[in-house]
Amino acid sequence: MSNFLPPDSAVERRTRELGEILFRRMDAAPAPGIFSKKGAYARLMEWSMQDPAFKTQLFRFVDVLPTLRSSAEIVRHLQEYLGDKAVELSPALKAGLAASSLAPALVASPVKANVVAMAQQFVAGGTPEDLVRQLRRNAKLGIATTIDLLGETVVSEAEADVFLQRNLDVLDTVARALAAGEKPAYSDIGPDGVVLPRLNLSVKISALTPDVHPADPEHSIAALKKRLRLILRRAREAGAFINFDMESYKLKDVTIALFKSILEEEEFAEISNSKSAMPSPPATVGIALQAYLRDCERDLRALVDWARMRGQRIGVRLVKGAYWDHETVLALQRGWPIPVWSHKAETDANFEKLSAYLLENLAVVSPAFATHNVRSCAFAMASAERLQIEPRAYEFQALYGMADELKRALIDSGYRVREYCAIGELLPGMAYLVRRLLENTSNEGFLRQKNMGEATREQLLANPAEVGPALPAGLVADRPATQAGSESRPHPFRNAPNTDFSLADEREKQRAALASVTSALGRKWPLVIGAKKIADRDFVDSTNPARPAQVVGRWARATGSDADAALAAARTAFPPWRATAVEERARIVERAADLMARRRFELNALEILEAGKPWIEADADISEAIDFCRFYAIEMRTLERPVVTQPVAGERCVQRWTPRGVGVVIAPWNFPLAILCGLTVAPVVAGNTVIMKPAEQTSTLAGALMEIFTEAGLPAGVINLLTGYGEDIGAHLVAHPQIDFIAFTGSRGVGLKIWEAAGRTLPGQANLKKVVCEMGGKNALIVDHDADLDEAIPATLYSAFGFSGQKCSALSRLILLDEIHDEFVERLIAAAAAVPIGDPAEPGTVVGPVIDRDAQQKILSLIEQGKREARLAWQAALPAALTASGGHYVPPTIFTQVKPDAVIAREEIFGPVLAVLKARNLDEAFEIANRTDYALTGGLFSRSPRNLERAEREFMVGNLYLNRGITGAIVQRHPFGGFRMSGAGTKAGGHEYLQNFLFPRAIAENVLRRGFTPPERAE
Repeated sequence: MSNFLPPDSAVERRTRELGEILFRRMDAAPAPGIFSKKGAYARLMEWSMQDPAFKTQLFRFVDVLPTLRSSAEIVRHLQEYLGDKAVELSPALKAGLAASSLAPALVASPVKANVVAMAQQFVAGGTPEDLVRQLRRNAKLGIATTIDLLGETVVSEAEADVFLQRNLDVLDTVARALAAGEKPAYSDIGPDGVVLPRLNLSVKISALTPDVHPADPEHSIAALKKRLRLILRRAREAGAFINFDMESYKLKDVTIALFKSILEEEEFAEISNSKSAMPSPPATVGIALQAYLRDCERDLRALVDWARMRGQRIGVRLVKGAYWDHETVLALQRGWPIPVWSHKAETDANFEKLSAYLLENLAVVSPAFATHNVRSCAFAMASAERLQIEPRAYEFQALYGMADELKRALIDSGYRVREYCAIGELLPGMAYLVRRLLENTSNEGFLRQKNMGEATREQLLANPAEVGPALPAGLVADRPATQAGSESRPHPFRNAPNTDFSLADEREKQRAALASVTSALGRKWPLVIGAKKIADRDFVDSTNPARPAQVVGRWARATGSDADAALAAARTAFPPWRATAVEERARIVERAADLMARRRFELNALEILEAGKPWIEADADISEAIDFCRFYAIEMRTLERPVVTQPVAGERCVQRWTPRGVGVVIAPWNFPLAILCGLTVAPVVAGNTVIMKPAEQTSTLAGALMEIFTEAGLPAGVINLLTGYGEDIGAHLVAHPQIDFIAFTGSRGVGLKIWEAAGRTLPGQANLKKVVCEMGGKNALIVDHDADLDEAIPATLYSAFGFSGQKCSALSRLILLDEIHDEFVERLIAAAAAVPIGDPAEPGTVVGPVIDRDAQQKILSLIEQGKREARLAWQAALPAALTASGGHYVPPTIFTQVKPDAVIAREEIFGPVLAVLKARNLDEAFEIANRTDYALTGGLFSRSPRNLERAEREFMVGNLYLNRGITGAIVQRHPFGGFRMSGAGTKAGGHEYLQNFLFPRAIAENVLRRGFTPPERAE
């Protein structure tokens, strides 16, 4: 806890004294509260805290309840989630569950009533009128009010407009009520009798527009301001205070930048030169900051400096933070630094440190300390006393339905208190309810520890800077994400983290790399055969699909003679490379990974320009290439160790592996570095030599990869680069008798020809050719009627339209259950309009061009086919600037009323075209999904445990994704590959993949000598 120095002894002593006073006042007039010993909620909380498994299932049931449209569905989900423990929701259910098949309403009604009752403890009402009533109730208690409208993420402009209108309606309704002569509450009056803004509204930026992209803050801020300006104008007319709420970490920098940017506009710059502790007029705008973030102090200091420079008073609501588990798990998944403090005590200590800083800067800040922790409140009070600040110069905030006894004790002690009141429909507000449930049952939650007697008063008032906490079970802080079981390996594998483009420094690095690469376009890339670079060939232009007039580079066109020369070089290099120690081969491949990591932004830029990949997609491709190198190096070290096939007395029986020989690698353009690299390094690290034949469209990137392999120390001839056309060299090599294996990823048509050609045995052929063949897909996503549509719709759009649908895993068939079809399609089409289409060189682009003119024309012809056999429900309008550039753009397109046998429902399109099909039930949905030649990826969005289990058994695809998008496979985590016409069942990035490039050899040795055997030895 070295980051948090304990305060001086006087402040610490006074903190404990004030804490004791608050505790005594709380004990003198206890509120019923959420931890009372009576009622269904108290029983549930007690049970949840005793049984973590029940807690998880209960909260998941609460989360899905709003989507369940019948009593039978409520009962089914209740039984699936909770089983016999469902009676904890209400003892009366015990008999009802037994009769549920006859009268499900007897069970469903009391369950729903109990959950609504839980929500009512945290939600102040459903309408602005409810809010007015609550505001009046609070005023009688001396408590001020701040308003939070339930509803966070929006997926379309229409939904953002609804949220905007809700904000305006609240401002209007409450302003009228206050104008009718309502007297200020005790907590509405600041120092010197100044009446503070009584109408106080918190706004979440995620609900202001669907067009928020952390990697493109400039565009996001411009979109956010359109609605935010309307709220600020209405607030100014009503004399209201607007607070910018803080949400997930990915939106933190955008929120702060938006806050500063809009207040720098002349219309909203309320400048005051007063330096008193509470100048008049008081602050009318503020922002929440989360003390559980490690960079909160930096952000707070920058905000204070900005406010002081402008002479502008701002409010700052200091909170602990409500997404700790989410931020921690997400960071672990992505291998990013964990943004939150690892221990609750660290968050509490940071809260105190920042509280003191806020109080020291009252000239420009109006502090609000949002906490239910008595120690945190007492520390702020003691720090203010040290600075001789009167109690009314700052305020405390607490949530509606929680810590009522603390609110009363603070008011009785002469401090201002504001209650954070959530307003909205109860059942749709379940996400808010679940967050409150998680807080109240957390092992480290202050209210739980106090009210359940899990900590003494002395422990609750202890200085958090001196507490030695333990990590919560199951989460490890400050470490990159690891894969299950990897720590037991001698060289544990960790995925390369993608770049976090929400960070300004990372965006600047990428912009600089783009500028640098763009300034040096047009380089010639030769063939590489053995140790020779061959440049006396015809060169072919590789162009930017977003700007076809821009030549990215020029690659040498290989001939049949070059193919023979490369084969000869590979065969010459094979014996010494096979004899090279596995450790040395692995180290060379790992050096290549290190070089790619160092050149990440340059390689990203090349992908953006040559493949038309958006920033995030290009960056993920580099990570995957790095992962393939490191993962396969580790896997080969493992395979090198002999495996005992069966322990038996007197005989040593082991299996070893030996490389197959010489192969040809044929890679696609859509993952121009990752797949090319993976197909190449897997056989190479296994001891084979290869001829690397990249796609014509992305041969410049292949040249850069070959340069990296050479720099890493790969001997001459182990990898030979042949850039050229398939008809010139590909077919020739595939059929050649001295080729031992082919590693191919690409179209079904080419893949089947390779499979057929490899099956013919020619004179002089030493081995039956091994074909590692990965082809396309016609991938389906099923959406169950109980799915979370707020998650399913963005996942659908990104899976279908990300990188213009140019992934073999991309979504092309969306299968919706009848019950939700119309609602989902309506929201989907509205949301689709917000998907950014543009030049991949712009950071916020999601949909860029397709790879070339041929692909563009083929996709457009299939769209015309779709118009003849289905209903064109939506098609994007391409911005004029894109069409003027001559780029190979295809407008994202959605068809509805699609029949399962329609061409657009059967043929792989490889573009941003989505066919929507309807199914009566899940049985029919699985039947439609499986009715295809392909079996690559698929997915199901459902909150039914039983239906998720059914998908695992019945949805026949190589990669099945549940409650997430169906693209974005990660090495080792999601070994990738399909069957049927999607491939031969291999799994790239999986533990068995290298075995495709090796022959197994069984070795048996008689170790019996004259009646004795040597001691057993570990292999």
